[in-house]
Amino acid sequence: MKYTSEIIVKVPLDEFVKKMNNAENMKHWQRGLIATEHISGTPGEFGAKMKLNYQLGKRKMELIETVTKSNFPDEFHAIYSTKGMHNAQVNFFTQTPEGYTKWTSKAEFTPLNFSMKVMTFLMPRAFKKQTLKYMHDFKNFAEKGTSVANA
Repeated sequence: MKYTSEIIVKVPLDEFVKKMNNAENMKHWQRGLIATEHISGTPGEFGAKMKLNYQLGKRKMELIETVTKSNFPDEFHAIYSTKGMHNAQVNFFTQTPEGYTKWTSKAEFTPLNFSMKVMTFLMPRAFKKQTLKYMHDFKNFAEKGTSVANA
């Protein structure tokens, strides 16, 4: 399953990148994130791996992020792997004529088992909705300093 999401964040590109390219900030815009753990490589650079632990309601989820391209301020790509699913995220950042930042995220989910194949087939909107939620939460964090850490 593939889709593209876009959002305008009303901060300059350099400010956007400073907030985006900082693992400590992830808790402020990724709901349910309870812990991160550096595994290998230079954080944020090509080949780096990080473990992300989430608590989503009663469900716990662990993802492994592998950076596949880090070319800030223009782009950041990573693969997120969990039991049953791979998610390739290709993110592009451009400055708008107004001096804001346009964030374009291209997602490709690859189910690795039957139940995940069914989920991506029956519930594609849920995946898109979650991506947009994270993007809006980042927007609120970058523009207003609003954190979801205590939500």
